[in-house]
Amino acid sequence: MRRFGVTVTGTGSYTPERVLTNHDLEKMVDTSDEWIRARTGILERRIAAPEQTSSDLACRAAEKALTMAETKADDLDLIIVATLSPDRPFPNTACFVQRKLQADQAACFSLEAACSGFIYAFQVAGGLIRDGVCRKALVVGAEKISMHVDWTDRNTCVLFGDGAGAVILEATEPENDIALAAEMGSDGTLTDLLTVRGGGSENPPGPEILKQRSHYLTMEGREVFKLAVNAMVNSASSTLNKANISSEQLKWLVPHQANIRIVQAVGKRLGIANGNVYMNLHKYGNTSAATIPICLDEMNRGEQLQSGDYVLMVSFGAGLTWGSVLLQWP
Repeated sequence: MRRFGVTVTGTGSYTPERVLTNHDLEKMVDTSDEWIRARTGILERRIAAPEQTSSDLACRAAEKALTMAETKADDLDLIIVATLSPDRPFPNTACFVQRKLQADQAACFSLEAACSGFIYAFQVAGGLIRDGVCRKALVVGAEKISMHVDWTDRNTCVLFGDGAGAVILEATEPENDIALAAEMGSDGTLTDLLTVRGGGSENPPGPEILKQRSHYLTMEGREVFKLAVNAMVNSASSTLNKANISSEQLKWLVPHQANIRIVQAVGKRLGIANGNVYMNLHKYGNTSAATIPICLDEMNRGEQLQSGDYVLMVSFGAGLTWGSVLLQWP
């Protein structure tokens, strides 16, 4: 069976119009701009309108990626949406994206690995392209995570924002494959550290869920911090070792945008200078599965990604999940 390589031909991103600043949050909960900046590095985040869905955000990002790739929606044969905030429990959010884009030829499914979702989806789509199952794939990380935020909890509500990022992956010759190495992992013994307890088959929707407020996100912040740094450092190191690439050779580390202390700790432990660690969390906060593709699109459109650059994406999320992909930009 013929094998193919994978390349990126387009990127896109979208964040909602509403900006929620730290000063706005000062009026909502017992917090301050200084407290939020010092602990997270976040200055503001974007919040979707009530009528906007995750698939709406995904489509806005996808349209930009398709335009850059000079690809029509009906040329796509695969759509994967990574999200923990689906439009509905079913059908999957990728099918709503397909309908809105009129991408009639695509197979569609969604993937949930929390903040690691885009890394997982990128690797799944890449594997399907290499096997010849599909030739053009849209991979999106899209989140309306504000729907899970408890706006009375000052420890979590300051962290999150909504948005979407997308890439177009296409088949190429094996020697032109831009994904040099990758790694994924999970630890299901730690599911309760970062979770939404209500709304699934364990605790089905109903009045009791609302009464207990278990439809909101909860997080053990200190434990998650330590685990996130260790997991991302170990994953990134494993991927670099597989490719026989040193951290000094990296042009960019593109980490999940959780908070500034995590991002800086990961960069420091990997020996990567701050100027080579991409951050935009001050503008958007933690957009979960959307953080890395939003970063990629900003970097691409800002001409910060040059052909031949080594770019390492690494993420960590609820589950617990983590993963990394080393690219050599086309």
